[in-house]
Amino acid sequence: MKLGYALSCLLLLSSDEKKSPTTATAFVLPRYNNNNNLVNRANGDSDSSRSNNVVRPSSSLLSLLDDDDDDDDNSNSNIGEATERLGGIQQGPTVWTEFGRMAEEVGADQIANLGQGFPDWAPPKFAVDSLVEAATDPKQHQYTRPEGHPSLVRELAKRYSIHLDRDIDPMNEVAVTVGASQALYMTLQTVLKPGDEVILFEPFFDLYVNQIKLAGGTPVYVPLRFVPYDSDDSSSSGNWVLDADALNSRMSPRTKAIILNSPHNPTGKIFTANEMDIIAESVGYHNDCVVISDEVYKYIVHAPPKDDDNECSDSEEKPCSSLHLGESPICDGHIHFASLPGMYDRTMTISSAGKTFSATGWQVGWCIGPSRLVKRVHQLLPYVQFCASTLVQDALAKSLPKADLPYEGYKSYYHYLKETYLKKRNMLGKALTEAGFGIPDYDRTPGGGFFILARVDQDTAQRIMMTGSDKKDTTSSDKRRDWELCEFLLKEKGILCIPSSPFFSKERVDEGASDEFIRIAFCKTDETIENAATKFQEILKSLPKKEEESRLLVEEKAEN
Repeated sequence: MKLGYALSCLLLLSSDEKKSPTTATAFVLPRYNNNNNLVNRANGDSDSSRSNNVVRPSSSLLSLLDDDDDDDDNSNSNIGEATERLGGIQQGPTVWTEFGRMAEEVGADQIANLGQGFPDWAPPKFAVDSLVEAATDPKQHQYTRPEGHPSLVRELAKRYSIHLDRDIDPMNEVAVTVGASQALYMTLQTVLKPGDEVILFEPFFDLYVNQIKLAGGTPVYVPLRFVPYDSDDSSSSGNWVLDADALNSRMSPRTKAIILNSPHNPTGKIFTANEMDIIAESVGYHNDCVVISDEVYKYIVHAPPKDDDNECSDSEEKPCSSLHLGESPICDGHIHFASLPGMYDRTMTISSAGKTFSATGWQVGWCIGPSRLVKRVHQLLPYVQFCASTLVQDALAKSLPKADLPYEGYKSYYHYLKETYLKKRNMLGKALTEAGFGIPDYDRTPGGGFFILARVDQDTAQRIMMTGSDKKDTTSSDKRRDWELCEFLLKEKGILCIPSSPFFSKERVDEGASDEFIRIAFCKTDETIENAATKFQEILKSLPKKEEESRLLVEEKAEN
């Protein structure tokens, strides 16, 4: 069984406590001579034989340590390994800080915020009541079991036993973390060593890239192929498709993990059963590879896959998938990758409470998987934080069974949640379509989560931007089109959307893959969505007619 770098270091340290001081593994910074041999700290002698007992820093870190320049202005001097893996101390803004800054300049009360993916309403009352109940219980204010509060892991094990149609051991196959982000971080830390590779389907949630790098891994990008409904219409939306050849060509002996996110951020894509079979088959050829299945949107499947989405037949050339849609009776329309034949032992399933209960600040996530993988996370958890909040874990344990009860006239809270997002999606989608944005046709494209990756071709973007106070031709701008359009929508129209370029690799951005897409979140109050819809309708009304557009462009070019 191969362990990740972080866990290997812990095991080395534990075993060396039994050794004499002269043979114990050194976790202090060693010294090297010009031949890169270890120098004995006591007498300065070179001893290459002892170097096997030392965890060496990277060569790039050594070069930093050899630099005698103590100038405080050199912000990348004396940085730690983790910061170095992220490329040094970041100097420029991120998309989140930049658009946050611009939103503050415009004024929060002046914008319809469709940017970051968190609901802007309160959790359901039964969840808040559970939190109050937990807060009044004196036992819930102290440390709990690092691997997860007993009441919560038992409740999660019970639910995932239904999801995955197998018995889940609450104490050995469940780990509770501070949000799903930490569940991903801990999993990567326990399966990767420096130089290992992780497959990312592109576009991807931008958090994944740096978490892989922090574990010493290398992200390897597998583009999802965009297939428009109408290839002759540059504004047509379409489907994002995983091609088997694209995946298999990027798998190698160095591939140690594949991150699968379904429903998918930012596209809203639901991976079909056939696509999951492609992943499973590819994993089958690489014994050391695991699948990290990020399923935080599993209860927000607003356009469930239809039977014909599997694109299968009874022929030998294209047999039907062995996986049946709707396997989980308590999670309609969602396919758990771990439920595929033979995949439970190769999968870490990750999820959280934040998206489901509109409580992203609760920060409780979890990993579900075979004990050989989960035990590694158990071992690291006390060294990262002793435990996730006891109070919130207990509140969630109380909330989960309540969510199965009838709620607001629906069969359960989960049914209510799906219908709520369906209504919001349709409300915003209508306004986007009328304004010229290409969005998925959910009658033929399955969808989940609460993002729309809207397509805006160059002609439509140009026409929209000519409705601003500064009518200009953007075709010669040095900014990416997606970024410039989102900046215009925020500053001129008071609509905050997110450019798609942060969700693509630099190579694909340079190729223009992100230019025609922007990410729009509909996890917002009806008031916010209605405000945004009104603003999009105002854009529609002010769009210049083709003749007027041509005249303005000619005048502007003449002025320049």
